[in-house]
Amino acid sequence: MRLVARTAVALAAAAALPALAQSNAELLQELKALKDRVLELEKKLQAAATAPTPAAAPATATAAAPATAPAGMTPEQARELNRITVKAEAMQDSFADLGYKGLKISGAIDPTWIYNRRQDNSTFVLLNNGGARYTYDNSYFGMAVLDFEKETDSGTKWKLTLAPERGTGSLFNGSVVHEASVSLPLTDLQTRLWVGQIPDWTGYEYTMPKDNKLITHNLLFDTMAPTAYTGAVLDVKRGKWWTRVGLANMNTARRTPGNKTPAFIYRVDYSKGEFEGFGFTGLHGKATNYAADGTWVDADGVEQGFADAGRDTAINLLEFDAYFVRGDWSVFGQVSYGQQKKAAIYNSDGVLRDARWWGVSTTAAYKITPRLESVLRADFTSNKRNGGGLLGYSYDDYVNGIGRGLLADGSYAKGADVGSNRWALSLGMNYLYDEFTLFKLEFRHDGASQPVFASMSGNGIKGYSKSNQLLGASVVVKF
Repeated sequence: MRLVARTAVALAAAAALPALAQSNAELLQELKALKDRVLELEKKLQAAATAPTPAAAPATATAAAPATAPAGMTPEQARELNRITVKAEAMQDSFADLGYKGLKISGAIDPTWIYNRRQDNSTFVLLNNGGARYTYDNSYFGMAVLDFEKETDSGTKWKLTLAPERGTGSLFNGSVVHEASVSLPLTDLQTRLWVGQIPDWTGYEYTMPKDNKLITHNLLFDTMAPTAYTGAVLDVKRGKWWTRVGLANMNTARRTPGNKTPAFIYRVDYSKGEFEGFGFTGLHGKATNYAADGTWVDADGVEQGFADAGRDTAINLLEFDAYFVRGDWSVFGQVSYGQQKKAAIYNSDGVLRDARWWGVSTTAAYKITPRLESVLRADFTSNKRNGGGLLGYSYDDYVNGIGRGLLADGSYAKGADVGSNRWALSLGMNYLYDEFTLFKLEFRHDGASQPVFASMSGNGIKGYSKSNQLLGASVVVKF
C-alpha cells in the first residue's frame, strides 16, 4: 500500500502544476491513463491480500522467476510510475525554486454607483482619485485590489497589497501601495515583529469593501481614525488575547524636516468565544497640524502666518469596539475620543486653539435568508469645541459637513467659534450571489446641528443645508 500512497502523491503534485510541464489537454489525458493504472493496481493488491496462500512451489521454480517489478505491476507500469514520480518531483522543485511555494494571490474589484443629493451628482465610481477628495461619499469603494501574500518555511510572512488611486498610499503619498509589510517570528510563531506600511486597525469596520456589509463607512472611520502607519510593531498572541504595540509615523511615509517624534500605537483584542469579543486602540504622539499651515488677518488687514507652521502637534486618540454574532444576528459597536493641540478650526488674533471630539457608532445586521442580509447603522459625532476640528480636518468642509454652519448672507449660524455635531443613519442590504460575488445597496441620511452641507448646482454653491441624502449600489467580485 506504500506504493499506492506514493502514486497518489505523484498524481497530486502533477495535477497542481500543469502549466510548468505541458498543455492541460495532454496532461489530463496522461493523468487519466495513470489513474486507470492505479485503480487496476489497487484491485490487484486487494485481490492478492485476500487470496489463499498457494502450496509451496519447487525451489527451482522460485529461483527461475526473479522479481522485475513491484507486486501487482508489470515492468512497463513500474517504469511509467517512476517516470511520473520523477517528473512530479522535478516540477515541485521548480515550483519552490521560482518562489511560488507558500505564495497566495487574491484580488477584488467593486464598481460602485453613487447618488449625492446636495452635490447634485449621480455617477459611477471606480479608480477615481486623481486629485478627487476623500469624503464619506468618496472613500474606500470603487477600488481594484491585488493582494500578494507569502509565508516561508521559517514562518516569515510577507504582504503586498496594491490598490491604485483608492488605497491608503494614494491618500498620503500618491502611491499605489495599500500595504507593504513583513512579519518576522521572534521567540515563536505567536510572537512577531511586524514592520512596514500597515493600514489602520481602529474600530469594527475594515478598509476593504469585501469585508464590509455596507458601501460607505461610519463617521468615526472617516473622520476620527488614522489612514495607515509606517513603522514597527510587536505582535503577540496568547490564548484569547491578541496584542499589537509599536512606534510609527501616522499618515506619512516619512516625516518632514523638524518633525522627529513617532507616535506610540497599540491595539488589544480579546475573543471571548466564537461569537463575541472586544478590542481597544490608542495613539499618542504628534501628527500633522493643518490649522498651523493656514493664515490669519491682523488688525491692519494684513494676512499673517502662524508661528507653528509646518510643525506637528501633540495628539491623543482612544477607541473601544465590540462585536456579537449569534445565529442570523450580528451587532457591532464603537466609541472614539480624540484631541489635538492647536488644531481647531477657529482662531483669532493669531492664536491656535485645541481641537477635541468624540463619537459613537453601532451596526446591526440580520440575515433574512442565508444569502440576503439587511443592515442598519447609526453614527453620532460631537465636534462643537473651538469651531470644530477632527483628525486631519482643521478647516470647514462643506461636503463632509464639518465645521461651522453658514447662513444665506455668509455669516456663521452660531458664531465663528462653534462647530457642528454630526449624525448619520444608513439602511442597506447585501446579497451573496455566489462564493465570490456580493451585491450591496445602501440609503444614507446625514444630518448636522448647523447648515454645513453645501447645495451645489451647475453655477456653483446655491446655499447650505443641515441634511443630505445618499444612495449607493455596488457589486464586489473577489478571487
